[in-house]
Amino acid sequence: MDEIKLRYGVNPHQSSARASVPEGSLPFKVLAGSPGYVNLLDALNSWQLVREMKEMTGLPSAASFKHVSPAGAATGLPLSPELAESCFVSGAELSPLAVAYVRARGADRLASFGDWIALSDTVDESTAKVISREVSDGCIAPGYEPAALKLLQAKKNGTYPVLEIDPSFQPPELESRQVFGVTLEQARNKAAITPALLEKVVTFKKQIPDEARTNMLIATLALKYTQSNSVSVAYDGQVIGMGAGQQSRIACTRIACAKADKWLLRLHPRVRALDFKKGATRTEKANAIDLFLEEDATALSDRGLLGQAELAAWRLHFNVVPAPLSREEKQDWLSRFDGVALSSDAFIPFRDNIDRAARSGVRYLVQTGGSSRDEGIIRAADEYGMVMVFTGLRLFHH
Repeated sequence: MDEIKLRYGVNPHQSSARASVPEGSLPFKVLAGSPGYVNLLDALNSWQLVREMKEMTGLPSAASFKHVSPAGAATGLPLSPELAESCFVSGAELSPLAVAYVRARGADRLASFGDWIALSDTVDESTAKVISREVSDGCIAPGYEPAALKLLQAKKNGTYPVLEIDPSFQPPELESRQVFGVTLEQARNKAAITPALLEKVVTFKKQIPDEARTNMLIATLALKYTQSNSVSVAYDGQVIGMGAGQQSRIACTRIACAKADKWLLRLHPRVRALDFKKGATRTEKANAIDLFLEEDATALSDRGLLGQAELAAWRLHFNVVPAPLSREEKQDWLSRFDGVALSSDAFIPFRDNIDRAARSGVRYLVQTGGSSRDEGIIRAADEYGMVMVFTGLRLFHH
């Protein structure tokens, strides 16, 4: 048996935590820091996601995980100047792997605060520099260039967990876990997310451009490693909205689409031109932008949803307090984006999910199918001119 001690279990009071394999060696090495139980749950789930994303797209891939679900996942497609500005990396020289992480982190910067990072390729110095400036809890990758490892080993005064995974490792066919003294066992989820999943188009509209096909597959792959119920929205080679762990499908859809809306709205010229005071940190800017896009801060304060102290603190970030984007301005901007993809980890039971998705520019839908209401869902998708496929593959993850 090979094992390592962990800092603690899920909570600090849960001591005697360890990670082990009954035979052979652990598939990873700890190069810095000391991971905890949740760190390893994030590390081992996120590694599988980026490994499969790289296999699927051929592009360097990255994921930003929080609480065993991706806040963002992305490929290393080049950044537009607008997206680079939105992600606070304008003018930076970034490797494709660094771009993948910038995209993954930028999907939902609030959720990614204190994330676990997974990277599909050997970490270069460019990527390590990006990671070194962010608030993060650790990273996993198949290797590290010497200069990159030196940077990461210095993070958090040497306590930042850095894991090196064996990329050739394949786990056993059966996996088990213990809950309340009872051991549960099942076959490992080896379902492959490939273009073959998208062959059963059930709507009147059937054409799927290559870019949309990639986004549909990325959204679906992300669900494979997201706590269920879950809905994922993807665009431009990355996840831009994730609704995870909700008891109702519409709640998942609302969360995922609201996050996708904010990602798209952060590209709005008025958002990119916000006049922040000198010295405002990336975290402070991200929080201020999120509140700016949520609703007019003054209106929130008037409704009792934002305290006077919070409103005053928000205003302090700006040289000039910005006038809010109107609902019409927001909708006009969102309507410019066509080809957004949404995937559901199980069947969509009611058309309210389709109605909400349409408002976020979703034109490509992936779902399991098999609901008694499939006919009505197909009609709703046809009304919006969407392309919808039935995969027949449920992707619950717990």
